[in-house]
Amino acid sequence: MSVPAHFMSIQETVQKITRGTTEIISTDDLAKKLALGRPLIIKAGFDPTAPDIHLGHVVLLKKMRQFQDLGHRVVFLIGDFTAQVGDPTGRNELRKTMSLQEIKQNAKTYKVQVFKILDPKKTQVAFNSYWLNRLRPQDLLELTAHLTVAQTLARADFKKRFDSGREISLLEFIYPLLQGYDSVHLKADVELGGNDQKFNLLMGRQLQESYGQAPQVVVMTPLLEGTDGVQKMSKSLGNAIGINESPNEIFGKVMSISDELMIRYYELLTQVDLNAVKKMHPKEAKLQLAVMIVDMFCLPGEGSKAHRYFEQTFSQHQTPQDIAQFKFKQDQKLLDILMSENIVASKNEGRRLLKEGAIMHEGVVISNENWSLKAGVLKVGKRRFLRLS
Repeated sequence: MSVPAHFMSIQETVQKITRGTTEIISTDDLAKKLALGRPLIIKAGFDPTAPDIHLGHVVLLKKMRQFQDLGHRVVFLIGDFTAQVGDPTGRNELRKTMSLQEIKQNAKTYKVQVFKILDPKKTQVAFNSYWLNRLRPQDLLELTAHLTVAQTLARADFKKRFDSGREISLLEFIYPLLQGYDSVHLKADVELGGNDQKFNLLMGRQLQESYGQAPQVVVMTPLLEGTDGVQKMSKSLGNAIGINESPNEIFGKVMSISDELMIRYYELLTQVDLNAVKKMHPKEAKLQLAVMIVDMFCLPGEGSKAHRYFEQTFSQHQTPQDIAQFKFKQDQKLLDILMSENIVASKNEGRRLLKEGAIMHEGVVISNENWSLKAGVLKVGKRRFLRLS
């Protein structure tokens, strides 16, 4: 049974916040800020570089929600300005710039998806273009005085690129300063971020002190590995589980992860007692996790429906009865239909699946995108079906 926030001591609150983090700089500073007795300003920035939020983002979003439940004010910061610069963290090559139109469209979908986790009544959505666009050239030049070339090149990702002769743009040097200035403008008490963001998060503390503000507390959360169990979750790597995907797709992807990774998902995405999970049979534990994750982001009861669909499709090797139906015309193309029904995200994905032999009609592999349409059931990948009529 959880203790109401107003009955918790400062030490208990710090301990609650610490769970599921990799590092806090510093817990003493956090305790002092909590002792102020006012709602703290909690900042977390998201660059809208892709339209979908996945479980990797959820680790951070759940920590934000925890602060909301403790009575603090959360600023969900969309880095529409900094997305045009590109965060170099963890990259070994020059980041491609994004168009303003792409950024705006992605930011729009972000705003819809995050409220599956955050409390909209306790969330301030902010765009950093609002204040960064107002900086004069003189202001930007003054900002650069707070970061040295030596500091930047000490970063592992930059050092690797510099030593191998790969390009590093001056814009990438400026990115940490812009993220740090966000904290100055918002007067952030706490900034949340993944543990790969340490350099940028500490820059916020450094700039706040330079501007005469109390430095923010830095709370870092671990990076969640994707379905491959190796690399951090990323849509570009094809190992992500998006919270806007269909219940059946989410369920199937969770069931595809390893038993070892399952425990990590329980730890970072749920409040379930890990000791109890470890006593369960791995398959039962994974089924329970898949149902829980689907229910987090879909309508009530969708987890149980996805469970039945999974059992029919994989355990009993049946074609599900409740699959979508599409009435086609002879002049239509296969990939156009799959895209219109959200079975594939793009023609490139469809062509890749055709090449891999992952699209079948009534059990027969389709290899040609100009395949003549026929009535029957299409199976796309492992978990997607469409009945043509």
